Amino acid sequence: MFPKNFLWGGATAANQCEGAYLEDGKGLDIQDVTPKGIVGPRTEVPTEDNMKLVAIDFYHRYKEDIKLFAEMGFKVFRLSIAWSRIFPMGDEEQPNEKGLAFYDAVFDECHKYGIEPLVTISHYETPLHLSKEYDGWVNRKMIGFYEKYVRTIFGRYKEKVKYWLTFNEINSVLHEPFLSGGIYTEKEKLSRQDLYQAVHHELVASALATKIAHEMMPEAKIGCMVLNIPIYPLTPHPDDMIEVMERRHMNDFFLDVHVRGRYPGYMKRYFKEHKIQVQFAPEDEEILKHTVDFISFSYYMSICASADPDQGEAGRGNLMGGVMNPYLEASEWGWQIDPKGLRYALNEMYDRYQKPLFIVENGLGAVDELVEGKDGKLTVEDDYRIAYLKEHLLQVEEAIEDGVEIMGYTSWGCIDLVSASTAELRKRYGYIYVDRNDDGTGTLNRYKGKKSFYWYQKVIESNGEILHQELK
Repeated sequence: MFPKNFLWGGATAANQCEGAYLEDGKGLDIQDVTPKGIVGPRTEVPTEDNMKLVAIDFYHRYKEDIKLFAEMGFKVFRLSIAWSRIFPMGDEEQPNEKGLAFYDAVFDECHKYGIEPLVTISHYETPLHLSKEYDGWVNRKMIGFYEKYVRTIFGRYKEKVKYWLTFNEINSVLHEPFLSGGIYTEKEKLSRQDLYQAVHHELVASALATKIAHEMMPEAKIGCMVLNIPIYPLTPHPDDMIEVMERRHMNDFFLDVHVRGRYPGYMKRYFKEHKIQVQFAPEDEEILKHTVDFISFSYYMSICASADPDQGEAGRGNLMGGVMNPYLEASEWGWQIDPKGLRYALNEMYDRYQKPLFIVENGLGAVDELVEGKDGKLTVEDDYRIAYLKEHLLQVEEAIEDGVEIMGYTSWGCIDLVSASTAELRKRYGYIYVDRNDDGTGTLNRYKGKKSFYWYQKVIESNGEILHQELK
């Protein structure tokens, strides 16, 4: 049984849905120069083939979209604030009032329908100037820029937002330093020393934001957000188990610092063995002690690990490497589908940290076809998405029965938007179909006719009870 106060909803990110990339004083961010997403090269200036410049035009259509979320029954809507709407360059003294006013309007619209905003402060949207001029989070000055930004938005929205996340998938910086950390130095040329110094700066900034939030908004809840990909040993060989442990450490490290407020021993060993000397300012140790109220995470897949590089097939489509699990099927983009992995992840995190958990991303990207239904209305027969979500939610329910405290679930992305990995729109996740194609054509009209729209509506209405009914 899902608890009565369970927060059902959906998730988006500003860079993937807003568009209006230069409107009302917004500055450029790193997404404006990555037209092919994570997988492609960046450009010097924004180019017409970048789908994110218009995205799905949430900036002008937010009222329509939030109304549709309300129709589904959303209790919560996860979204991000585009940093460069508030501070266009990132290092200005004064914020952009038009940017602040936009999010005022969005939050007001959410509250109109009784929807709680869950706001990600930094979601792969570092202002481009901060990336180019300072090399992103490699530079300690970023902590000060971030602090000014969080103080601005906390002060402005403290009466409207009570759930906050500091950084989206903060651990992904190890794999995608430009996307996640705004680090302009090419990945191949980036030293381990600079990478982990950047990690340290982000962790300090996250803890500082938590401290400031607790001071300015005592009633608010602030969480961290990580990319959670369970890792299984490919074989029972002890070397594979040690490989899993060492890979896990690279992810657990971020949660250990966020929840326990200090660097774990295994990372100190890692730094020693790789001759990494993370520079601490005198105040850093104390700042890190400001720990989060809850843990949030994305979950899409699991992977396997092997100590033998000749074993297993490399996983396609994921950020974290690893090899394919021979027992699992994969999506069209090579992401292996593992509902039970979600239950495992929930139990493992709760056993380790005893903090409330929030699933803030989970969903299936697929090519949806808009067709005419029996009633003559346009629809998408996305039974595959319903089946995916149903199986994952049943495992969430199992974890709740196991005693895991789970605050809510926001599926990614609740409306079709531009994908982060490939910057495509044909890789659709939403319950709401948006008429836009990868060649830029389309009306941007919304269609709530996906079968999953009405299914999720019933899931929320029944607080998960219909998950136990056969799909029709």
